Amino acid sequence: MSHCRICGGPVREFFDFGRQPVSDVFPRPEEIGTEHFYRLAVGFCDTCTMVQQSQEVSRDRMFPADYPYRSSGSALMRRHFEATALHYLETELRGDDPFYVEIGCNDGIMLGSVRAAGVRHLGVDPAEDAARVAGAGGSRVHVGFFEESTGHRIRETEGAARLVFSANTISHIAYADSVFAGVRALLAEGGVFVFEDRYLGDIVHHTYFDQIYDEHFYLFSVRSVQAMAETYGFDLVDVEHLPVHGGTMRYTTARAGERTPRESVPRLLAAERELKLAEWSTYESFAAKIESNCRELISLLVDLREQGKRVLGYGATCKSATVTNYCGIGPDLVSFVCDSTREKQHRVTPGAHIPIRPPESFASPYPDYAVLFAWNHAEEIMAKEQEFRAAGGRWILYAPDVRVV
Repeated sequence: MSHCRICGGPVREFFDFGRQPVSDVFPRPEEIGTEHFYRLAVGFCDTCTMVQQSQEVSRDRMFPADYPYRSSGSALMRRHFEATALHYLETELRGDDPFYVEIGCNDGIMLGSVRAAGVRHLGVDPAEDAARVAGAGGSRVHVGFFEESTGHRIRETEGAARLVFSANTISHIAYADSVFAGVRALLAEGGVFVFEDRYLGDIVHHTYFDQIYDEHFYLFSVRSVQAMAETYGFDLVDVEHLPVHGGTMRYTTARAGERTPRESVPRLLAAERELKLAEWSTYESFAAKIESNCRELISLLVDLREQGKRVLGYGATCKSATVTNYCGIGPDLVSFVCDSTREKQHRVTPGAHIPIRPPESFASPYPDYAVLFAWNHAEEIMAKEQEFRAAGGRWILYAPDVRVV
């Protein structure tokens, strides 16, 4: 039994995905055999209820200079961040010379909206290539990891921040104590630290088991985030459920005593009690459902291969690494994966080594079936690929159940 990275309490593992590769490092064919693997196991803290991984992958391995993910690659996410920026420009970033800091700004999709409004800003991101894209758009970016020393340095050189924001990043960082210490040093009096991350309640309820991969060191719930915030001298003052990424929660925190929590906090804590997210039996049931879905997916793909059907993958996502490697899905079952991210094309998927090709390969010719690894963008993708359905193609989904649509 390991110990919680937040409170030091005992952590019980409820699922072990075994040997897994770093999920967002896509090797060139000639680099096969050089990948880094680790044991992906996830557990539940009996004290603060934080769900977390048992083994941490080095941040330098997960987020190298050429980290390929780009936030702007999805029209849905572009709209989401534009709306988010507008919301904060009308609320937290009003008044005399507000300063905005974004942890994990990636290619600057939200940072750019803040900059365009004339607000002082600074993004922080370790991925040099993505930061270069943000900088080319005119945004100011510091290349590096955010930690306690970063917060102090920014405060000394730039002044205090009215809003520190982060999306799909804080759950990636095992050393949460240093992050909160840096934010505490950086925030102006009355300022807020807001972060969005995939929501544990949706992951468990919908069996989104592929959301468990190296980057998602923590899977946040409202209760565990409240406990984490209090551990580091913050209050959880607002919570909002968002539909992106299959279910995301936006957490607003402030230094202890500086703001009064809104009614959303007790309301969503009560909703979590209904979901039984603080009970061990919930994770035992979740583990059983993961096993069931994986068995059904493999059975379906093997049957289709025996019938001579052509199956492709859609979306070379980080989360697909968990599915392909745990289930043993390789090029014999899924011929190749189509992805619009230029940096991933003509490489292979981590561990499973399924070739990755550009989107135009999807229609040359259309396959009989396509496994939708990028299921969190299902509506956008299916609307775009209507000709695939018109040609008789079918989509394969594996959460919350394995099904063909």
